[in-house]
Amino acid sequence: MDAALVLSRLVLAAVFAVAGAAKLADMAGSRAAVAGFGVPERLAVPLGTLLPFAELATAALLLAAATARAGGVAALALLALFGVGIAASMARGKAPDCHCFGQLHSEPAGPRTLARNVVLAGVAGFVAFAGADAGPGIVEEIGSLDAGAAAAIASGLALVLLVAGGVAGLLSLLRQNGRLLLRIEALEAALKARGIPIPAVSAPGAEGPPVGSTAPDFELPGLDGGVVTLRSLLSAGRPALLVFTSPGCAPCDELMPQVATWQRELAAGLTVAVIGGGAHDESREKVEEHGLANVLIEEGRDVANRYGARATPSAVMVGADGRLASAVAAGGAAISALVERGDGVPSGEPEVVRVRPAAAVGSQVPEPDAAARDLDGAEVSIRDALGGRERLLLFWDTHCGYCRRMLADLREWEREAGERAATLLVISGGDAEENRAQGISAPILLDDAFAIGQSLGVRGTPSAVRVDAQGRVASDVAVGADAVLALARAPSP
Repeated sequence: MDAALVLSRLVLAAVFAVAGAAKLADMAGSRAAVAGFGVPERLAVPLGTLLPFAELATAALLLAAATARAGGVAALALLALFGVGIAASMARGKAPDCHCFGQLHSEPAGPRTLARNVVLAGVAGFVAFAGADAGPGIVEEIGSLDAGAAAAIASGLALVLLVAGGVAGLLSLLRQNGRLLLRIEALEAALKARGIPIPAVSAPGAEGPPVGSTAPDFELPGLDGGVVTLRSLLSAGRPALLVFTSPGCAPCDELMPQVATWQRELAAGLTVAVIGGGAHDESREKVEEHGLANVLIEEGRDVANRYGARATPSAVMVGADGRLASAVAAGGAAISALVERGDGVPSGEPEVVRVRPAAAVGSQVPEPDAAARDLDGAEVSIRDALGGRERLLLFWDTHCGYCRRMLADLREWEREAGERAATLLVISGGDAEENRAQGISAPILLDDAFAIGQSLGVRGTPSAVRVDAQGRVASDVAVGADAVLALARAPSP
């Protein structure tokens, strides 16, 4: 009984000491957490200030024999108070941040935090009411030790505190980096919505194999127990999007619902696979939560490193021919843009492939919210760009592998077409210098948000659609190099 009581007191003292010290180091967070549970503002400030001191006092009471039972009662009272607050929030359908251990660990208050409080309350009740007393005094026992034993215990405690401090610092840094990445992605999305280009930036040493080269093969266990290779992912004749993740990566978790949506909605033309580390049970939880498929487990980072995916989340597109169709896209916003561009999405058979645009033939070309820009940076509306004449709109991207393969044929068509080539208007992604370097004679508009293409039902590059002199859609969308060139050579309707 004495051993069980001492162990229970030590556990409770450690929990309350860490919780109190962590809250004391983040008083603003402690007050905000109290307010989050519905406490009025005038009470939240004093209660949030007193709470860490109450927890530290409870930890101290649990250590001495004379005050151990009082410490158990105090612990039970605090835990009961926490439990009532959590249960009341759950009943209101809310999940405030518990701030249980300050910046060391915090999570939305819910069933798991309530269950933890119930278990600790049981331990506190055992200390407060079991046996004739609460067991021998821990402080007194330490005081009776000789110098050598006391020094050994002090050294051990110092080591534990040092390791705990290091772990706490690492966790805090990881959380800060995660929040920073989320803010950067939100900023990139806002810039993209306004039509402001975001230059591609790679981490040092993260370039990976060049676009157009053979993609590195791999053999990884799938979550279902089978073995998956790059060849098997491409066996259906569709390109593959490889999404690299890592355990504990908050931006990766934020991206998973979107990945699941791509897997469902783009399955006919694209295979999306998730490659990440972590325990199988943790990966299964994410599969069940989001309905993911094609989840592959990589114990190390060998495959990710061979593709140049140093950060997570990152993704790369592999064409159906097994060649890299894109550079590595790092971050949720860049990965979404990669999927929207459709790098590597097959254009179908060599014959002309046409897809009915969302804007029906004969309808006016819509003016998207985000204006495009010319290569000098000036904003240009699509109506001004059309200029009251028949146009062939070519949707392009400097990072698209299929566009690069088509470039020589496009320049050759411009030389052969003569005056007809003057009707070409290129709507492109990438920056101005990249587009100038391609040697295309036609005017080029930059539309990184792909707003013009989406308004016409274009889903990938290269694609093209013909527009008449009145600004009306005059053809279906031609998808792929062969289809685009066939539409360019066809007589006007």
